[in-house]
Amino acid sequence: MTLATTDSLLLSPKSKQRLVAVFALTNSIGYIAMVQTLPVVLIPMADDLGTSRTAIAAATTVSTLMGAFAALPVGRVLDRVGGRALMATGSGLGAASVLLWSQAQSLLLLYGAFALIGLALSMSTYEASFAVLAVSVEPPQRNQSILTVTMVVGLATYLVYPLVGWLNIQFGWRTTVIALAVTLAVTAVPAHVVSVPSRTTHRGRIIGRSGAPLGTVLRQSRFWLLTVAFVAQAASSAAFLLLGITYLIDRGHSVPVATSVLISVGVLQIVARLILTVAGSRLSFTVAAAVSFAIQGIGLLLLPLVGLSIPLTLLCVAAVGLGQGVAVVAKPAMLANTFGVLHFASVLAAITVPTALARAGSPLLAAWLGDWRFLVGCGGLSLIAALALLPLLLRSSRNTDESSAAGRDRDSTGTVQSATCARTR
Repeated sequence: MTLATTDSLLLSPKSKQRLVAVFALTNSIGYIAMVQTLPVVLIPMADDLGTSRTAIAAATTVSTLMGAFAALPVGRVLDRVGGRALMATGSGLGAASVLLWSQAQSLLLLYGAFALIGLALSMSTYEASFAVLAVSVEPPQRNQSILTVTMVVGLATYLVYPLVGWLNIQFGWRTTVIALAVTLAVTAVPAHVVSVPSRTTHRGRIIGRSGAPLGTVLRQSRFWLLTVAFVAQAASSAAFLLLGITYLIDRGHSVPVATSVLISVGVLQIVARLILTVAGSRLSFTVAAAVSFAIQGIGLLLLPLVGLSIPLTLLCVAAVGLGQGVAVVAKPAMLANTFGVLHFASVLAAITVPTALARAGSPLLAAWLGDWRFLVGCGGLSLIAALALLPLLLRSSRNTDESSAAGRDRDSTGTVQSATCARTR
């Protein structure tokens, strides 16, 4: 393929904006339909099916485990053929799975529907979108594109709870879920078919792109440091978000206070991404991740010590939102910047698998610990995440110093050469 042909495959500014807008829309609807709705309809579902709330909530574990199982094969397909067919199929599968969920009359059928939802999420939401953006958008705009998508999705999924709650009250949980399945089908499927680059375009774009293959990446210490950081942070957040309200109520807070305090997690996620958006290239993602993970750890460790003080409790809980908000954006940005984009989806999947397993398992361990001890565990995991990034920060600082020194050497050499030329002339 000639250079002119390759250049013609690059996205125009308008096409980039359209692709970012499509991913913001489809991810918002996908997460609302397949993830965010379950907590809202959990109680009426449990009453309708005549089972416990814990048994209904276990559907999310089934979904998470299926997503972990599918991550690597999905990543390889994304690297080889791009995202159009895969994401459109995933959206269609998601819509069908949500529709199946609405018809569940037993736990077996519910778990089957959520197993398919886990597969659909891996094919059509964040990880797939980030893989497409990594190849389709040039490095200077790549991080900003990912930030924009996550900003919109974070805001949309945070604000949708009142609407879903109203639908549930007015029409019941089954009709609510059916409405979301239809919305997902009529928006995400055609949007992915029309806007996501085709296989031919994808293969044209990866020509000349750099990137280490997965086998090489797995032999690098940087990958394992990043894996430890993001897996530990995800495990900490997942455990706290499941048990946080229960802990606050047991601590003595009223139900309205306990549930309202958790809203700060969503608010700080949005604030964190807004800060990253405004700061742009001036702020290192490694620094942002390390600092936010450390703040999350400190907040969780201090939470058992603040008693019934609502302002202090709010600050401690909000720290989780800061870490969570930065982690979602920092992971794909740091992987693309460190290992390139040629095998980006496979590398991202290699971290997604243990992350998903941690999200599935850490709440169970935290529930077993109970009381304040689970907060110590969550806080410790967040601090481990921050510490895992320190070697990368030191290495980055050392490389910057070496580059600056090399630049000074070149400047000095250039000055001597100019003086010599001047004397010669």
